[in-house]
Amino acid sequence: MGARPGRSQPNSDKRPPPFSLRLTFEERARLERDAGDMPLGAYIRSRLFDEPAPHRAARRAKRPVKDHQALASVLAELGKSRIANNLNQLAKAANSGSLPLTLETEKSLQEACAGVQWLRMALMQALGLHP
Repeated sequence: MGARPGRSQPNSDKRPPPFSLRLTFEERARLERDAGDMPLGAYIRSRLFDEPAPHRAARRAKRPVKDHQALASVLAELGKSRIANNLNQLAKAANSGSLPLTLETEKSLQEACAGVQWLRMALMQALGLHP
């Protein structure tokens, strides 16, 4: 069978297009649990085609979190503490001129705001959450 007009023949050097499959959250969780450290695609391929699991050199985990509950607790405390909100209010007051500050103090406030924002993002990434 020839190629359709306007389309070129597939290049044999290219990878085949990905195959998409919808799974329930429970099905995906089960696959990920059963796959262990193996990439999910490799695990599914090995099960589907009755092939032995590919041997790979051990590598570090993507997220070496030992205690997700403790990490989530830290993120929750950060949110409850209102530190970020208070720092933001101080920075706004300094920027508007209603709170006279030196340049050094203003710079410190901005750095503190950036630090809290970075900490929040790092905690969310470690937990696999999206802002």
